[in-house]
Amino acid sequence: MVSAEWLLSEVRRCTLCAEHLPLGTRPVLQLDRQARILVAGQAPGRRVHESGVPFADASGDRLREWLDLPAAIFYDARRGAILPMGFCFPGRGKAGDLPPRSECAATWRDRLMRQLANLRLTLVIGRYAQAYHLTVAGNSVTGAVRSWRKHWPVVVPLPHPSPRNNLWLRRNPWFEEELLPCLRRRAKEVLEE
Repeated sequence: MVSAEWLLSEVRRCTLCAEHLPLGTRPVLQLDRQARILVAGQAPGRRVHESGVPFADASGDRLREWLDLPAAIFYDARRGAILPMGFCFPGRGKAGDLPPRSECAATWRDRLMRQLANLRLTLVIGRYAQAYHLTVAGNSVTGAVRSWRKHWPVVVPLPHPSPRNNLWLRRNPWFEEELLPCLRRRAKEVLEE
C-alpha cells in the first residue's frame, strides 16, 4: 500500500479538471491514517478554495456546531478526515455551486478511502456524497437523512450545513431534536475510544 503522505501529495498536484474549473485547481482535503471520523462532503465553495482550509466558512461553523466540536479537534487530521466528492471549487451555477466534478472521485476516492482503516464514524453530507456512500439509490437527501437509524452508528447521512438550507432545517425539526443529540454523543464516543 502507498503511504498516505505520498497519496496526499499526488492529489494536491492533481490538474485533471483544470480546464473546467473557473478558479483553477486547489484540492482541499484532510487525511491521516489514524482518523476515526470521516466527513464526506460535496466540494469546496469559493471561500474554502481561497483559504485552502476545508469547511472554513459558514457551513463549517454550522457543521462543527452540529458535532459540538471545537475547531482544534475538527481540524486535527489524526482525529478526522475530510474528503469531499470533488476536491476543487467547481464554479457557480444559477442555484448555487455546481456539482463536484466526477473525475475527482473516480480517480482518487477509492485509494484515499483505503488509507482510512480506523474509521468509526462517517458523516455523509449532501446528495452527491450520499449517492456514493449509501446503498439507497435514488433517495432524496431528506429521505436519506430521515432514515439515519438504518446506517447508525457507523454512517450518518446529513443535509448540507449551508445557510442555504435554513428552510430545510425549519421544515424538519426532528433533525435537530432527534438526530443531532445522538450524533454529538457518537462523535464524542468515537474520539474518546
